[in-house]
Amino acid sequence: MAHKIDPEVCVGCGACKAGCPVEAIDEKDGKCEIDPAKCVDCGACAGQCPVSAIAAG
Repeated sequence: MAHKIDPEVCVGCGACKAGCPVEAIDEKDGKCEIDPAKCVDCGACAGQCPVSAIAAG
C-alpha cells in the first residue's frame, strides 16, 4: 500500500519530492501529494520529511 502525506501536517517544503526515487510526489496548492499509481512503497520520502507528515497507507 502506498505511503500517504497528511495535508494538515505537510509544510510543502518538497524534501520528500527530492527523496523519491520514482518521482511519485507532486506539489499542489502548497502541499505535497503522492501518486499511488507511481509509488513503490519504498519509504524513502518518509525519511526525508522534516515534520513527519508521511506514513504508510
